[in-house]
Amino acid sequence: MSTDAAWEQWGRQDPYFGVITDEKFRSNNLDETAKAEFFESGKWHAHYIWTTCQKFFDPHFAPKLVLDFGCGVGRLLITFAALADQVVGLDVSPSMLREAQRNCDAKRIKNVALAMSDDELSALKESVSSGPGFDLVHSAIVFQHIPPERGQHIFAKLLDCLAPGGMGAIQLTYAKTAHAKTWGQAPPSPSPAIPLPLTSKEPQLPEGDPEMQMNAYNLNHVLFALQRAGITRFHSDFTDHGGELGVFLFFQKPEATSTSADKPA
Repeated sequence: MSTDAAWEQWGRQDPYFGVITDEKFRSNNLDETAKAEFFESGKWHAHYIWTTCQKFFDPHFAPKLVLDFGCGVGRLLITFAALADQVVGLDVSPSMLREAQRNCDAKRIKNVALAMSDDELSALKESVSSGPGFDLVHSAIVFQHIPPERGQHIFAKLLDCLAPGGMGAIQLTYAKTAHAKTWGQAPPSPSPAIPLPLTSKEPQLPEGDPEMQMNAYNLNHVLFALQRAGITRFHSDFTDHGGELGVFLFFQKPEATSTSADKPA
């Protein structure tokens, strides 16, 4: 759970930079102009999600209940709240959630609920079990900070939260341009007696910053989970965040099918 502790440290000392690693979003640089730019990027992103879902799956896509996994300080929540009836934001950092609440309060947004996240998505158990699930489950630039053995489990739990006919929009990383010679994957570690050559060009954060893991996922495992959940097709866009290569996966859970017991005699 060390990544959760690191994320909380980001929430305490540099929450906006923790979400978008640009120096203008550092706490000591963040002014009103930079903060407005930060949330404007959320508007653009939400528009991208909506139009992609409409183009490839449902031209009438208009979700009423939205889940944003890894919501951070609410970059997406504010725009999602203007487009949906109810939005739920989950995050492992109490400090991030407090900042998200302050941002929602500043905009007088009343249709956002915030909750602590864990690997079982325990905060959602009651709402999902008592209703059909979420019309949109979204996550972006989040899973890369979670070790894949944990993230794969969480990914499957998010699929369970989708309502019949609901859309998923989830971004994951799978490779690094720094490892081009090995097709984006880190080469096998050499013997401890042999020093590892410094061939990676990945940027290093300054001393004093919390850890920020950048994990690559095996897309075979991800696609297996999708197909096992009954997903029959998906759309994907490539992403590249400073050499961290990923995919944004869009998919739709099948509508519930009627059984013979449901049909009139």
